[in-house]
Amino acid sequence: MLSLNLPPFQAKIEIRNGKPFIFDMLRRRYVTLTPEERVRQYFVHFLTEHKGYPATLMANEVLLRLNGMNKRCDTVVYDRNLSPRMIIEYKAPDVEITQAVFDQIGRYNLVLRVDYLIVSNGIRHYCCKMDYGNRTYAFLTDIPTYDIL
Repeated sequence: MLSLNLPPFQAKIEIRNGKPFIFDMLRRRYVTLTPEERVRQYFVHFLTEHKGYPATLMANEVLLRLNGMNKRCDTVVYDRNLSPRMIIEYKAPDVEITQAVFDQIGRYNLVLRVDYLIVSNGIRHYCCKMDYGNRTYAFLTDIPTYDIL
């Protein structure tokens, strides 16, 4: 198993019928522990424990409608008025982050129109801030704390 570029945390893991499950604090239930889910859980804990993101203002597997089809954002972060501010897309550690991954999160942002986009495979993390006025974006060197959103 590849080491992640994220702080460790005490994950709650159960084995059911020979398969591992991890507790998702946002969905408040155990979910199948896939490599991508491992990245999601580590990243969510990183945001809550190290960047000050309130778990109550985050949601995993957020359903949205795009071109008549149902899609799911991996994680959405909301402001205190419950407006979406950030979309996070996760990939498994062995999945390279390519333009196709950025295209995917960009399509989701056509619906949500957030200020920040993050893509992570647990090893490499990319965060960009949208500038809708100038129709551009800028990659940030660090993931912002919640109070900056």
